[in-house]
Amino acid sequence: MNRKLSKQLCILGSTGSIGTQTLDVVRAYPDRYGVYAICAHRSIDKLIEQAREFHPEVVCIADESLYEPLKAALSDLEIKVWAGDEAIAEVVTMPSVDIVVASMVGYAGLRPTIEAIKAGKTIALANKETLVVAGEIICDLALKHHTPILPVDSEHSAIFQSLVGEDRSEIEKILLTASGGPFRTFSLEQMRSVTAADALKHPNWDMGAKITIDSASMMNKGFEVIEAKWLFGVPVEKIQVLVHPQSIVHSAVQFTDGAIKAQLGAPDMRLPIQYALSFPERLASDFPRADLLQLGSLTFEEPDMNRFPNLGLAYEAMRRGGNVPCILNAANEVVNLAFRQNRCGFLQMSDIIAQTMEQTTFIAKPSYEDYVATDAAARQIAEELLTIHH
Repeated sequence: MNRKLSKQLCILGSTGSIGTQTLDVVRAYPDRYGVYAICAHRSIDKLIEQAREFHPEVVCIADESLYEPLKAALSDLEIKVWAGDEAIAEVVTMPSVDIVVASMVGYAGLRPTIEAIKAGKTIALANKETLVVAGEIICDLALKHHTPILPVDSEHSAIFQSLVGEDRSEIEKILLTASGGPFRTFSLEQMRSVTAADALKHPNWDMGAKITIDSASMMNKGFEVIEAKWLFGVPVEKIQVLVHPQSIVHSAVQFTDGAIKAQLGAPDMRLPIQYALSFPERLASDFPRADLLQLGSLTFEEPDMNRFPNLGLAYEAMRRGGNVPCILNAANEVVNLAFRQNRCGFLQMSDIIAQTMEQTTFIAKPSYEDYVATDAAARQIAEELLTIHH
């Protein structure tokens, strides 16, 4: 394949849900997209399989203990094998890379995204935590380096699509839709005893374990509110969450004249991924279509912040600003994992996040180094609180 003519992708988190679906899009358009680099945290078998199919220039694994087996497995191919966080932060800056698909889960995605922006790469952003933790730094850098950030999240892609050709100063409010997750109709009493296995059954979307739990607790939607503020430059008061169980209206924008534009479609992540890669074009696809006749009706309801306090905590973190969203994210990563390991109850997660937000030192204008320190401090506090609660 001619690497010059096709857009070269560096996929961070290539073995995860977004990464594998990005590769589906590449398979459909091999003449348009090439895979320059793939990076994973530790899913070595899947990474090897992807390397053998797509023949990237570089394959990178974050977990350095897996470097030797990865290198050995790919020794018959002309592929550079790299390992560690430094390598991932470097691969995104390679001159041949056109688009960095940022789909690593969690705080780990922040640094490589910053490096990619500084190198002027187009960012297809699927990592929520990057903007949640350091929205201000990311937006300032993107402006400074004229780097486009194209949202891959279905909700932010929908908002982005609704804003094409519109003046952003005419946004009255953003309507962010949420499926409500598997516990949408549960009482508080029922939610006390839910397990990770219950939470991992998402009604409409197929996602990784961490994001599925965040979706069940509505922290995912809280993160998306924070992301939307940074991506679209609107104050958090202008972002309204609507619970929409059918997941067909992916989000909407209401304008100052009262008109609402929405983007609708079947719940399939390949659609927003492909749109981010091909923007401003739309490429034909054979993805499933949303049949409005089959659906019959679409419903919307107010989110219940009593049953889903995480959504309220996200709004509060955004209002307080500074490093508070970073604290929110760090505490959430700790309790999300603890819940999946049965070390924490479902409702307890919110309590620990709220306490961590109170106990971690506030910094009004954090630097990148402050975010790194805040992340470490908040994780430690959340872990200590878990031990006490447990």
